[in-house]
Amino acid sequence: MTNEKLRQVYAYHFDSKHRPERYAPGPGGLDWATQPNPFRSFAGVPRLMLPLLADGGDLPFSAVRAGERPPAAPLDIDHLGLLLERSLGLSAWKSYGDARWALRCNPSSGNLHPTEAYLVSGGCPGLVGGVYHYQSHDHCLEQRAQDITLFAQAEAPGGVILALTSVHWREAWKYGLRAYRYCQHDVGHALAAVAYAAAVLGWRVERLGWSDATLARILGVDRAPDFDPDEREAPDLALWVGPERPSREVVEALRRRPWSFSGTANRLSPGHLSWHGIELVCQACERDAEQGVASVAETPLPSVIPRVCEQGAAALIRQRRSAVAFDGCTSMPFDAWVAMLDALLPRPGVPPLDAWGRSPRVNLLLFVHRVEAVPPGLYALVRAPDSLGSLRESLRPDWSWALVEGVPTHLGLYRLVEGDAREAARALACHQDIAGDGCFAVAMLAEFDAALEEGAWCYRELFWECGLLGQVLYLEAEAAGLRGTGIGCFFDDAVHHLLGIEDTRWQSLYHFTLGAPLEDARLQSEPPYAHREGGRLD
Repeated sequence: MTNEKLRQVYAYHFDSKHRPERYAPGPGGLDWATQPNPFRSFAGVPRLMLPLLADGGDLPFSAVRAGERPPAAPLDIDHLGLLLERSLGLSAWKSYGDARWALRCNPSSGNLHPTEAYLVSGGCPGLVGGVYHYQSHDHCLEQRAQDITLFAQAEAPGGVILALTSVHWREAWKYGLRAYRYCQHDVGHALAAVAYAAAVLGWRVERLGWSDATLARILGVDRAPDFDPDEREAPDLALWVGPERPSREVVEALRRRPWSFSGTANRLSPGHLSWHGIELVCQACERDAEQGVASVAETPLPSVIPRVCEQGAAALIRQRRSAVAFDGCTSMPFDAWVAMLDALLPRPGVPPLDAWGRSPRVNLLLFVHRVEAVPPGLYALVRAPDSLGSLRESLRPDWSWALVEGVPTHLGLYRLVEGDAREAARALACHQDIAGDGCFAVAMLAEFDAALEEGAWCYRELFWECGLLGQVLYLEAEAAGLRGTGIGCFFDDAVHHLLGIEDTRWQSLYHFTLGAPLEDARLQSEPPYAHREGGRLD
């Protein structure tokens, strides 16, 4: 391998694998005195409090998942607040004894939330042009840069740029070297959360192919004096969000603007451990050139298989939780299972996959435990039909690859082998019972080598796609009266050995499981923003 960046990515990927005989390098124990603050804020900047409107203007989730959108809401401060509240805002507070923690609409590994969000706006009613950090604790915008003369009123842009960054230390505090992977999962979860919330407003989301250096400059996260050196933010993803398609002129004006920044980021932790491997892979995965995200010619598919779910999408988004245990006995109806898997296929105009802008590179291996009329065993969902030959060639040659009876052929659902897969799923997921106690579990298999041939920065994209699919499964589970949870801890090469994978053409990057949850009655719940309504903003 001659490309040094690719060599570094493969080295990190190998070193960060969990194995039954040893886990990837970690902190060796949690130093609670240095637990990072889950909320970033900036001192010395104006704050704009956003209205709390999340329960208004809802649309049935069954309509949203089918690609239906209401007439586009106007671009103003109220609807931008709705977008942020329903995608990246708090959904509840939980407490047990003296411990109290916040939950958010976008899930995160270990509830550590390394993802930060920024708005770059040319101005709209209630918001002057500028660069803003979204502070989810208080549901407010912190103004880091301002320009009220960027656009004339007649040229007001029909959208904003919403950008995501990652504070790698937040995850590394608990997960060590493997944390970089989890940060990328969370970017994918957040992207999907934004796409769902935008659809409820009748808005659309499109990716912008800016280089990391461009995005860092625009957001001000390249300003070393503004951040603790151990808590810098890595630029990840820029999205155009709004009722109108982005115009080249507007995007270029926002990209080229020489913003003048103010404010200093709060220190998140009093002490840090250095993870040199994360620093190296972050540098190797830097996108160092502007990349156009071209529209993808999707394979024509029938409409999404409908689901009976009259619950509002916003309410469903806010009730989403990560399960901690399943009852080990509930079965999932066959029709609900098929509809859920169908929602993982990309279709134009259907959120959140319409915001992805790339052909699928991730297929799914399914450990089916309790689905009505489906024999337990291993199944494959081939989301990328062109990859079927490569996948079959990489997996065990004696598996049957039989199309599942009663399932539409466009789904690409194959039965590989029948048998009780509960113990295998549990053992592979770092011996976590939750992987075997649900209705089914998932191993997400990425077309690894082929993606990295395009560039080392695609390593991040593979995890983003997995996180995107995870968010679909989260909400589809809620709609089915079940609950899901992402699993980042699994024995990488033990999964590959079970499947017969002997090289890096395909790699397992994320696991997921869902079923009927067991609730912990000891936990107390509080509304997400009661502290703000009561006037306490600290």
